[in-house]
Amino acid sequence: MKKVLATLALMSASLFAANSVHDFTLKSIDGAPARLADYKGKVLLIVNVASKCGYTPQYAGLEALYRKYKDQGLVVIGVPANNFGGQEPGTNEEIKEFCTRTYNVTFPMLSKVSVKGADQTPLYGYLTQQIGGDVKWNFTKFLVGKDGKVIGRFEPAVKPESQELTSAIEKALR
Repeated sequence: MKKVLATLALMSASLFAANSVHDFTLKSIDGAPARLADYKGKVLLIVNVASKCGYTPQYAGLEALYRKYKDQGLVVIGVPANNFGGQEPGTNEEIKEFCTRTYNVTFPMLSKVSVKGADQTPLYGYLTQQIGGDVKWNFTKFLVGKDGKVIGRFEPAVKPESQELTSAIEKALR
């Protein structure tokens, strides 16, 4: 119980200290530090992903979005999580291999984290506090403006190629 309370206190402190997603550093899927501050001036689409989900084919659409808009300043960031139905059981190495082999993913991928619950990574504590509350399933998409502020949330059923999402991305890129 003490460990849970200490974790919650630490998460709360980092949430209150955060002014934008640029205040967070996680690990890349390869284990290197991934400072979101490195993306200042870029539009981010942060997506909790899973390899064994009905929405997993959205990897193809996310990669297409990244390739289409990356030269204009969009960065898609995949965040593997095993919070929903055990649909991301693999190691970081297995996840990377799956994404590369199956969907030719070239956008940045982070190490597997928890996106809800007592062990929620502080980034997701911040994102969900900004808009929409807890993540309810895999492939929830958070759109972040060039200033690091959350400007939109798109639930899993919203496909990457949807007009709703592409219009919001194009507006954010202007």
